[in-house]
Amino acid sequence: MLRSVDPPIQSIHGDTIRGVRRVGKRIVLAFDADRFLVVHLMIAGRLRWRAPGKKPGMGAKMLLASFDFAHGTLFFTEASSTKRASLQLVQGEAALRALDPGGVEPLAVSVDQFHDALTRESHTLKRALTDPHLFSGIGNAYSDEILHAARLSPMKLTRSLSDAELMRLYAATRATLERWIDLLREETGDGFPEKVTAFHGEMAVHGRFRQPCRVCGSPVQRIVYAENECNYCATCQTGGRLLADRSLSRLLKDDWPRSIDDL
Repeated sequence: MLRSVDPPIQSIHGDTIRGVRRVGKRIVLAFDADRFLVVHLMIAGRLRWRAPGKKPGMGAKMLLASFDFAHGTLFFTEASSTKRASLQLVQGEAALRALDPGGVEPLAVSVDQFHDALTRESHTLKRALTDPHLFSGIGNAYSDEILHAARLSPMKLTRSLSDAELMRLYAATRATLERWIDLLREETGDGFPEKVTAFHGEMAVHGRFRQPCRVCGSPVQRIVYAENECNYCATCQTGGRLLADRSLSRLLKDDWPRSIDDL
C-alpha cells in the first residue's frame, strides 16, 4: 500500500488500462495481465487528469503518484498532512474481492435485502448507512441527505423502524443516490471530475449548519463527533427535539437546549 512516497512521484508506464470499476468507495483501474490499481481517496485525496507534458498545478508535497498514458497523465494528490488516501496494486480477481468490505449495493437490492442489511446489527441509522460492511458506497454526506429525505432521526435505532419508516428509508436511499448520480454526471459532462467535495450547494442539510432547511425553513442542526459531523433538521426529522452533541451538551449541561423552540 502506498500512502506517501519519497520521492513523491511514482510513475507507471506501458500498461494498457482495460476499464474502471468501483469496490465500495474504492476506484479500481483494471490493467493488462489481470492487475488492478485500487485507489481510496478518503477525504482529501483527488485524481487530476492533465494533457501530456502538463503539470498537476499544485505543490509537490500534495502529489502522491502519477500514471502516464499515451494521451495524458493521471495525478493522485492529497491535500492533507495525515495522508490517509491509499493506493494498492493487486493481482487477480480474488485479491480484488478481498478488498471489498461486503456491503450490499443500495441501488441493486430489494427492500427485503435492504432490511436484512440494515438490521443485521442494532445501530443508529446514521452509523448503519455509513458502515461499508452493511452498505456499499454511502458516505457521511449522502447519509445526511438520505435521512433528511426519509424524515428520520439519524440516532433512531435500525431495529426500531416501523414498516412505513423502512419503506421511506428504502425509497429515500434510492431516490437520493440516483438524483446525485444524475446531477453530478450532468455537471461534469465530458470533463474530468476534479472538483470532488462532500459539500454541494444543492444539498438539503449536509454542510448547511444554521442555514434554513430547504423544506421547512428551520435552522439545520449538527452533531460533531471525531472528525465527522451529522447534519439534520430537527423539525423534519426529530419532532423538534435537538440531538445532544457530546462535547457541547456536556459543557452546557442544564443550559443545553432540548428543542428547536428553545433556540
